[in-house]
Amino acid sequence: MLAVIATLNFIINIIWFLVIASAIFSWLYAFNVINTRNEAINMIGRSLYQVTEPIYRPIRRILPNMGGLDLSPLVVLVILFFLQQLLNTTIASALLSR
Repeated sequence: MLAVIATLNFIINIIWFLVIASAIFSWLYAFNVINTRNEAINMIGRSLYQVTEPIYRPIRRILPNMGGLDLSPLVVLVILFFLQQLLNTTIASALLSR
């Protein structure tokens, strides 16, 4: 069972890094730091968008419209942190105490 918890932690870490990469990419794209006409850059941006948008969409429905400020990545990171702490402290310790 601890292998399952370790695998879930690994998946949460991957999602964590994808969310951060998506946020950084969107900032670079918004401020024209990167060349938006480059096909490789567009491919990376589309891939990050397709991976993170299904995670962001339900949160964006709940959050109020803040104009140009998108807080959904921050909310996702807080949820991922909570899930990881729940896995590591509550579930793993309950399994180890048996």
